[in-house]
Amino acid sequence: MNIKCLSTASIISVLMLGQAGPAFAQMAAARCEAKSGVKTAALVELYSSEGCSSCPPADQRLSALHREAGADALIVPLALHVTYWDQIGWADRLAQKPFDARQAELLSYQPRHVAYTPQFFVGGSELRGWDTQLPAAIRRINAVTAPVNISVSAAGGPDGKLQLAADASAADGRTSGMLYLALSENALSSTVLRGENQGATLHHDAAVRVWLGPVALQQGHASLHRELSIPAGWRPDHLQVAAFVQQAGGGAILQAVSTPQCEKGVL
Repeated sequence: MNIKCLSTASIISVLMLGQAGPAFAQMAAARCEAKSGVKTAALVELYSSEGCSSCPPADQRLSALHREAGADALIVPLALHVTYWDQIGWADRLAQKPFDARQAELLSYQPRHVAYTPQFFVGGSELRGWDTQLPAAIRRINAVTAPVNISVSAAGGPDGKLQLAADASAADGRTSGMLYLALSENALSSTVLRGENQGATLHHDAAVRVWLGPVALQQGHASLHRELSIPAGWRPDHLQVAAFVQQAGGGAILQAVSTPQCEKGVL
């Protein structure tokens, strides 16, 4: 995976104060981008909820994946918080209805169609033995040559908005697939006041904030570009962008890539 990070000077202190709009206005030249390589990166999707007492260990496992799997492992982690636990006493501020739908879609391609949390999907397939099998599942996916190349980037615009872009290209124009793009945030924490995790302070990485797509490959190509305003409560220096291509009519992930949390202040 080819990663490139370019940053402008003197924006870190502004970002750390949470003044996203003025900060982005100063970083028209700032850009973070990544390109996928020959090997297939493992898209690891965790369906989680702050209202679920068994989810914190899975959240911690997702955060530790890069360290556990090794420096050479290609991993794109995403934590998607679902809404269906909100009714038992704690409304998860990270939960979104589209993530419920995404989980249901992936389950439609599995032998068992049971939604629960925490639930891991690796490369589009459910992994029930995630407590012991995640590193091996990642290695198996990394050993496969990807049929699709993806580039993804994020850049600050002069108008204070974040410009996201993902482009996918297959060597074989007959390759069919769907391009998705996600914006996630690291180093989040919540003190839960009610429900199963009452009194606990939970920590989250790769928590999806924005979910875009799908865009179908046409003659082996697809592009997804979007301009976003960043809410004041989000920390631009902790955001990263991921993109992946999913097989058309199935759950298999053909390739995935993400920007790193590059230098402070790039996003």
